[in-house]
Amino acid sequence: MSGDMGRDQRIARAVATVGYVGLLRPAPGTWGSLAALPLGWLAMQGGPLVFTVLTALILPLGYWATAAATRGQADHDPSEIVIDEVLGQWIALLPLVWGAANAGVAVERLWPGWIAALLLFRLFDIWKPGPVGWMDRRTDAWGVMLDDAIAGGMAAICVVALAALAHL
Repeated sequence: MSGDMGRDQRIARAVATVGYVGLLRPAPGTWGSLAALPLGWLAMQGGPLVFTVLTALILPLGYWATAAATRGQADHDPSEIVIDEVLGQWIALLPLVWGAANAGVAVERLWPGWIAALLLFRLFDIWKPGPVGWMDRRTDAWGVMLDDAIAGGMAAICVVALAALAHL
């Protein structure tokens, strides 16, 4: 990304890279997913509804930041953009915040679910099965955001299934 950026593009880059976490190497996507965990925990302190609304707001924010940060670039999905990983990771965490609220326990007590959500989201994000791959093949900011949203949804379904198995 260019060194000669306007203010809006600098803000977009900061958002797209999640405070420049996406510049960490190796595996910036994994760093972005790891950064999403404490950020998610903070957002969860407002309760499941607040976390769900904030998760939904990441999609338009991430779209804007990705489109602005990559404007004029040949690569529509550079590895340093990790706001999409935050979106996908938070979607994978949705069953935890709602499950903890329904059980009346602190969300960190569901720590096995946090590990499952992280590992499953990364698996689906890297593997790109079915609809994840279809979205990833788009050459625009929607593709950048939606492949991770779908991977997060797949991970969330698996987290629910694993929790059901654990509580048989």
